[in-house]
Amino acid sequence: MTKLTHLIGILKDKASQSKAALLSKRITLSLLRATSHDCSSPPTSKHLAMLMSSGDGPRATASAAVEVLMDRLQGTNNAAVALKCLIAVHYIIRHGSFILQDQLSVYPYSGGRNYLNLSHFRHTTDPTTWQLSSWVRWFAQHTEQLLCASRILGFFLGNSTDKENREDRASGLDNGDLLTEFESLVALIEGLCKRPEPNGNLLVEEIVKLARGDWGVVQAEVRVRLSEFKVRFGGFKFGEAVELVCCLKRLEQCEEKMLGMMDEARDLTLWDMVTLVKDMAEIEVYREESKLRRDTPKLRFSESDRFSGRVLNSRHFLLFPSGRLL
Repeated sequence: MTKLTHLIGILKDKASQSKAALLSKRITLSLLRATSHDCSSPPTSKHLAMLMSSGDGPRATASAAVEVLMDRLQGTNNAAVALKCLIAVHYIIRHGSFILQDQLSVYPYSGGRNYLNLSHFRHTTDPTTWQLSSWVRWFAQHTEQLLCASRILGFFLGNSTDKENREDRASGLDNGDLLTEFESLVALIEGLCKRPEPNGNLLVEEIVKLARGDWGVVQAEVRVRLSEFKVRFGGFKFGEAVELVCCLKRLEQCEEKMLGMMDEARDLTLWDMVTLVKDMAEIEVYREESKLRRDTPKLRFSESDRFSGRVLNSRHFLLFPSGRLL
C-alpha cells in the first residue's frame, strides 16, 4: 500500500470516529474502530468485543448493530475494511449472543436470507489491495456458506452441544434430512478448498486461523453423520443411497487439498472413515438396484400382440382441416 493511500485511510478513520463520537453513536463508533482502513493488521479482540457488546440488549439494539455492520460491508470499496467487516460477521456466527446471531440470520429482513454479494469485489489501488480483494471474495463466500449450513442444521456451527447430544440429534433425523445436512457440510468443505494462498499479511493470517477453526468444527459434524450413516445401511432407498455416494465422492476429492492446507486435516482416520462409508454406500446402491430390477414386472408380448399394436383403429385416425378421415 502506498504511503499516500495509507495516510488517507488513517484520516478517514479519524474523521469518521470523531463524527460518531460527537453524535454519541456507540454502535457506529465501535464498528469504525473494529473495521479501520489499515490493511496490515486484523481487528483486535478488544474492538470486536466492544462491537458485540454494543449490540447486546433488546432485539431493536441487536438489529441496529447488524444493520450498521452490513451497511458498512456493502458500502465500502476498500479491501481491508471489507475483510474486517467479514471477520466481525464471522465473530458473530462463532461467538455472538443468540439475539445477534438471530438478527444476522434473517438479514435482510425482506427476504430472510443473507446475501453478502461480494463475488465481484475489486480494490485495485496497488498490488496489496488487489491480493486482498481475492480474499474478500473467498471469505465472503465462505461466510455465506457458514450461514447457509447453520440454517440447515438448525444451529450456528461452533455453538452446538457435546458429541453425545449431537449424536442423539442426528439419530432422530430421517434419511432425507440427514443427507441434506451432510450435503451442506460437504459444500462448506469444498468452499474451504478454494481458499487463496496466504501471502504473509497479518490480516490474511487471521482469516486463515479462522478457517482452520471452522474446519475443526465442520469435521466433527461430518464424523457424527458418517457414524450415523454406518448404522443405517439396509434402510436406505435407492435414490438416497445414490445421493450419499455422490456426496462422499465429492468429499473424497477434497482430501488432497485439505491435507495440503490444514495441519488439522492430517488426521487420516477421518478420510479412512469417508472411504469406508463410501464403499458401504456403493454396496447399498447395488443392493437396492438389484431389488428394483427384481421387483419390476417384465411385460411379455406374443408376435400377434405386437402386430395388433401396429394395426390402426378408429382412435388413431387423424381429422384433417378438410374434414376427411385418413
